[in-house]
Amino acid sequence: MQHIDRLSRRRFLRNSVSLAGMSGLLGSLPLPAWAVSGTGAAAQHRAHDHFDLRIGATSIDVSGRTATAFGINGSVPGPLLRFREGDRVTLDVRNDLGVDSSIHWHGLLLPTNMDGVPGMSFAGIRPGESYHYEFDVIQNGTYWYHSHSDLQEQSGVYGPIIIDPADADPVEFDREYVVLLSDWTFEDPKRVFANLKKMSDYYSDQHPIGDLGSMWSQMRMSPTDIADVTGLTYTYLLNGRDAAANWTGLFVPGERVRLRFINASAMTFFNVRIPDLEMAVVQADGQNVAPVAVDEIQIGVAETYDVVVEPADRAYTLMAESMDRSGFARGTLAPREGMIAAVPELRHPPRLHMRDMGMSHGDMGDHAMHHMEAVRHDHRRGSGVANLNQMPLNRLAEPGIGLEDVPHRTLCYADLKSLDENNDLRAPERDLEIHLTGNMHRYMWSFDGIKFSEVEAPIRFRYGERLRLVLVNDTMMAHPIHLHGMFMELVNGNDTFNPRKHTVIVKPAERLAVDITANAAGHWAFHCHLLYHMKAGMMSSVRVYATDVLS
Repeated sequence: MQHIDRLSRRRFLRNSVSLAGMSGLLGSLPLPAWAVSGTGAAAQHRAHDHFDLRIGATSIDVSGRTATAFGINGSVPGPLLRFREGDRVTLDVRNDLGVDSSIHWHGLLLPTNMDGVPGMSFAGIRPGESYHYEFDVIQNGTYWYHSHSDLQEQSGVYGPIIIDPADADPVEFDREYVVLLSDWTFEDPKRVFANLKKMSDYYSDQHPIGDLGSMWSQMRMSPTDIADVTGLTYTYLLNGRDAAANWTGLFVPGERVRLRFINASAMTFFNVRIPDLEMAVVQADGQNVAPVAVDEIQIGVAETYDVVVEPADRAYTLMAESMDRSGFARGTLAPREGMIAAVPELRHPPRLHMRDMGMSHGDMGDHAMHHMEAVRHDHRRGSGVANLNQMPLNRLAEPGIGLEDVPHRTLCYADLKSLDENNDLRAPERDLEIHLTGNMHRYMWSFDGIKFSEVEAPIRFRYGERLRLVLVNDTMMAHPIHLHGMFMELVNGNDTFNPRKHTVIVKPAERLAVDITANAAGHWAFHCHLLYHMKAGMMSSVRVYATDVLS
């Protein structure tokens, strides 16, 4: 039985927006200086080469309710860390929690013992102790950091990173803001996970009806499985502010404003748009790309996108709608304090299609049964695998779930082209195929049908080799797959200008390929960045051997 208040869409929208003009009357989160409403220009913060960070409990206020979070230096999100390419930085991280903790520098290329993954990179940071991180900064761009211990990321242990280039920045802008998106729940994250294990649709109020629902039910699937955790428990935040508190970034009309979008949520894909204002995408996952003019971007968990906008003398709404459309985060861009713009209503919840399980509508009968029979005879068989992708799709030219028919320009992976030619022009020496597997009904997630607790050995890369990693999604959910330590070059048809990413979104029924140069010796995490999927087993590791002969 559901124990939380199942708000209707209308009531949720009314509760979220009716307080839009009352931000001054609400309590507020303890925010770092970069995220304070109206004065949050990231450019005001200079690059440094040393930081002291403390992970500890802090009191926060979201939508007028007070709760205890795990913050960094007393705030949620944590402080902006600004480095300069070419510098050597040191970060002393102290753990003031009563349990082990850690910090992972998401997307940064650094030695394996600095990566911050307990059990792989290091032992973790015990209560009352500190860890000294020190590494050379060999890249630039927009990144972020977060705990890699248990479910602490959901409780507030995350923050932004900006790395200024050593040379001139190819992106021209007059002002910049970090726009960090996240999801907050007043429930204990362990309770959320337990609820999902008991009932995978615990946080869903969308259920199929009629013949279509019956057909999906036969296959133990649902066309409404868009998001595991929704606005029924989540409050969506932009720079630590809920929709009513309305974070505001000021600009001078005529300026080119750079917005550094970071999806630091635990489980939420966001659809980002600024009504009446074109966005030029100039960077993806910290890597410069040829500018792409769009009106909306679906940003998966752990991805970052930098855009440049040229606002006129008026206010604009930064709209970040959850992919399942159960709620939203929002902020405002304005030339003067106190200005607001209209907030769009939530759009109708999207639905999955038979195509999202590798079938057309014509395949719903005998083929569906054959499809399920194949599951029982494949090496990825077992109770943890509900489906196998018999007809994997190339979906690089698709914008993401729910954005297929919107009447404006949306960003697709096919649009991304590296601004600079890639360093390694060799063809891959070998292919490695990995299937993303799961059983939503039982909330079991894995790679090749094997959850992390059952993995007997890491995936092996030979140091210096060039390989092609092929990811096949056998599930009906989109998964953000993150490889630590190395960038992945998305094979999207741009040859030596294929974009480099640290996190790739693999859509339902999709077959996606990335090329990797294994130039980072050590032990690296490889996992789905949906926090509760990783917790449930969709994780493995990669070991790059300095000397190794692969059969």
